[in-house]
Amino acid sequence: MEKSLGALLLILGLQLGVSGLDKVEQTPPFLSILKGQKGTMNCSFPNIAFNYLHWYRQDPGKGPIFLILMYSNDNEKTNGRVTVTLEKGEKRSFLNIRDAQPGDSATYLCAVETH
Repeated sequence: MEKSLGALLLILGLQLGVSGLDKVEQTPPFLSILKGQKGTMNCSFPNIAFNYLHWYRQDPGKGPIFLILMYSNDNEKTNGRVTVTLEKGEKRSFLNIRDAQPGDSATYLCAVETH
C-alpha cells in the first residue's frame, strides 16, 4: 500500500472582538505544508488587555475542540505535537504543529478572554 505525501492544508479562521479596535487577527489566512513538516500560525491582539488566550481546532462540519489555554503569565505549553508560545509584550501567540499529518487538516482558531 503506497503512502501519500501530498500537501496538508491547515486553514485559519478570523475572530473579531466586539468593537473594531478589539480585533484578534490570525495569519496566514491559510497554510499548506507537506506531511512531516512544521506549520506555524500567528494570532495577534494588539489592542486587547487579556487574561487568557485559547486555541481551538475545528474539523469540517463539527464544532470547535479545545487545544490549549494560555494564562497571561505563561510562555509556552505543549499538547502532543502542538506547541503554543505566548509573547505577552508583543500581544501575540504562535501555534506550531510539528511532524504534520493529514489528520491535522482543520481550521485553527484563537480567542482572547478578558475580565
